[in-house]
Amino acid sequence: MDRRWVGSDGYEIVLGMRAGRQVLRVRRNGRLVAECASVSEVARHVDLADLCEVIALPTRPRKTGRETARTSSHHR
Repeated sequence: MDRRWVGSDGYEIVLGMRAGRQVLRVRRNGRLVAECASVSEVARHVDLADLCEVIALPTRPRKTGRETARTSSHHR
C-alpha cells in the first residue's frame, strides 16, 4: 500500500523511487515541487506539523449471489 501525507494549501507528500533510492516527492496541487532525500528537506517546502497521513480503510468484499439469513440456535 502506498503511503501518502497531505497538508494545507494543496501539498501532498508521496513515496517514490529515483535511481534505486527512496525519495519523498513534494507535490502542490498535483504538480511536482521537489524530490527530497530526507524529512528535513521536505520541511523546507512544507510545515511538517500540518501534514496528516492518509490511511486507506479496508473495503467490504462484494456479495455474490443471494445471501441467506442465519438464525441463532438459541432462537429455534
